[in-house]
Amino acid sequence: MNSHPDFASPPPGCPAHQHSGEDAQDQQETEAPVPLYGPEFAASPESYYDYLRQFGPAAPVELSPGVQAMLVTDYTAALHVLQNPERYSKDARRWRDFNEGRVSEDNPAVPMLGYRPNCLFTDGAEHMRLRQAVTDSLARVDTHRLSRHIERVSTYLVGQFAHRGTVDLLHDYAKMLPLLVFNEIFGCPPEIGDRLIYGTSGIFDADADAENANKELTQGLLELVALKRAHPGEDITSWLMQHSAKLTDEEMIHQLVMLISAGTEPERNLIANGLRLVLSDERFSGGRYGGSLLVEDALDEVLWDAPPMANYAPHYPVQDTELFGVPLEAGELVLISFAAANTDPALPSSRHTLSKRAHLGWSAGPHACPAKDPAQLIAVIAIEKLLNQLPDIELAVPVDSLVWRPGPFHRALASLPARFTPCLLHPSDAPDEAREART
Repeated sequence: MNSHPDFASPPPGCPAHQHSGEDAQDQQETEAPVPLYGPEFAASPESYYDYLRQFGPAAPVELSPGVQAMLVTDYTAALHVLQNPERYSKDARRWRDFNEGRVSEDNPAVPMLGYRPNCLFTDGAEHMRLRQAVTDSLARVDTHRLSRHIERVSTYLVGQFAHRGTVDLLHDYAKMLPLLVFNEIFGCPPEIGDRLIYGTSGIFDADADAENANKELTQGLLELVALKRAHPGEDITSWLMQHSAKLTDEEMIHQLVMLISAGTEPERNLIANGLRLVLSDERFSGGRYGGSLLVEDALDEVLWDAPPMANYAPHYPVQDTELFGVPLEAGELVLISFAAANTDPALPSSRHTLSKRAHLGWSAGPHACPAKDPAQLIAVIAIEKLLNQLPDIELAVPVDSLVWRPGPFHRALASLPARFTPCLLHPSDAPDEAREART
């Protein structure tokens, strides 16, 4: 645990400002939960993480009004929680505040935290059964076919705005590309895909109608499962159904919730955050500025410093315990801050170059992301293809003026305006579902 002889001032918007005149000991005793859902946190999460580190490897936060958690900001402590499922359960049915009525079912944080019978919220043999169905189905994806589809979708999307010379890369590219790729690999018709992207986006946003978004997501998945029961194909949804794990329709829906949530909102943020870095940092700017680092290097840096899922991986101590000196109660909600752990001051400054894959951007332990390879492939091709088609593209505003969307879980831009020399592209080989899904 880091030593902080002098407590720093709380970040803007933090209720701990009311204690700013007290000494460090008094602050430790009061420990007002720090809200992570306002625009102040979105604008400067690093200042919040710095402040939280003063209380040890984990500190109290508020994810939405009334939803409190202990946020792990220390890299070693985060690994300890992630790699010890016998001490820290993933089963959200253990969530004490929810069970005792202190968190209502309609709270906007519940769709991201409440129990679902999928491999994200289960332990032991049940987790192994469900995860095996997911990993086996993902393994059947043809990488070459997927790569070609990503390239076609990219060509199609760029063709929609290439003549303008300006674009919001977040909404017109990074958001749309994962949706269209998802429609292909999950065998999802565009009319259902549009509803699923609305649902997944809504449960991530702090100011959205998360309850309604969750209902829309569930209804869309019910329709997709029914469609694939009647008309199976060469897609992940059908392969999940055919797996020897013999998933029920309910289990099917909840595995898909997990996969869609991971494959849309975080993926678009990985692409957008990667583009932000490539277009603003001369190290990644190719021949224009003498940069020599690759897109893969840029994405590694994003996953270290601005991971799309900044704070998640809910866990629950199975009994009262201590996490490196911080007391935790059985059933208390414990979240991992991947962003804070990756930037832990205790880590060596050479962490990026000496151990690129040691970041927690994909989580770690038995619940590490099972789809990191296709997710990385989608992001790499999406960025490279865009840069090849629009070689002089650049940000249209100073990078420091970009606005981040509020929300406790993600690191997500509100927009990413760019400009380039207008040109005419003819995406005649775009897939039919791309043409149908454009908005």
